[in-house]
Amino acid sequence: DVYKRQETYVATDSNEIFEHVSKFTQNVIMTSSDHISGTDRVYEAATELQLSDNDLVINLQGDEPFMPNGLLKKIIDDFFKVDPDVISACHSIVDKHDLLNKNCVKVIINENGYADAFKREVTTTNNSYVMRHIGVYGYKYKTLSKIVNLKPTQSELNNKLEQLRFLDNNLSIYMTEYDKDVPPGIDTDEDLKKAEAYLKTL
Repeated sequence: DVYKRQETYVATDSNEIFEHVSKFTQNVIMTSSDHISGTDRVYEAATELQLSDNDLVINLQGDEPFMPNGLLKKIIDDFFKVDPDVISACHSIVDKHDLLNKNCVKVIINENGYADAFKREVTTTNNSYVMRHIGVYGYKYKTLSKIVNLKPTQSELNNKLEQLRFLDNNLSIYMTEYDKDVPPGIDTDEDLKKAEAYLKTL
């Protein structure tokens, strides 16, 4: 059973975070402060843990603190069912204002459930299957090793979306669809206020 073998680690370059996490788990790894992305940080941690090439790595960033357990389990199930290069997640866009909201990343999905494109702004959903992207990724360690050695592409730099590097290098990204509510990530001061309000409801 894959769920019996899973382990969760926190990778950080912050002494404050390291000391706090150490109070409730030993599964915390101090990493370099020179990484340009969370993916590079996860790779350093995964390498220190001596993972095998085919081990699945789920990269969940700290700006997505409310990720549902049900979604993470669905991502794991879908990964072993489909076996893509990379797996990520999405759900329906409820607020039409999100189409033009640059902080709400959209993913355009094809009929097979794979990502065709990621955009910060979408003016129309005609003839496209457009969903809100959820910032969590899964890949085998050997794929992660390949990703961290790819140079940033022009579309990635222009849009500030690391996942475009995957597509530009012909890595497939399967999108797990989640039909339940996913509290938003924290990218702005407004998001932080929403997160604080959400915590008060728990």
